Amino acid sequence: MTAVRPRRTGHHGYTLTKTRVPETAVEARYLARVALSAWGLDDMAETAALLLSELVANAVRHAHGPTVRIVVDHPADDRVYVAVVDRSPRQLPEMRTPDPDDVNGRGSLLVDELADRWGYDLMGPGQRPWGKCVWAEMQVSR
Repeated sequence: MTAVRPRRTGHHGYTLTKTRVPETAVEARYLARVALSAWGLDDMAETAALLLSELVANAVRHAHGPTVRIVVDHPADDRVYVAVVDRSPRQLPEMRTPDPDDVNGRGSLLVDELADRWGYDLMGPGQRPWGKCVWAEMQVSR
């Protein structure tokens, strides 16, 4: 894995900028597992890895631009936050109900089931955003 950057101040967290390709999901899952293990949250690591993998997959499939930024944060003792930032502010995530025979279209349903909260934030100035951040939060139970 290359160029993982720990947060220098404030709460614990890591970011990684990678090419927007399907293989990036592998590195995103690895980052989630390592970060949660470092924070003593091994029991949540696989869920965080799966959430992040789905967010990356959605960015690869629906966004534009050459790269995505992957974020794994521990902003409070009771929360873990994972996110993917891309450069497609007009390609917003949406919940849909796929037909039983559909091969794709279940990512948002899975994120909704696994996360305690999820959503997106537009990045950049109000009328001219340059991208979006799709995020999911999990509650830490100790």
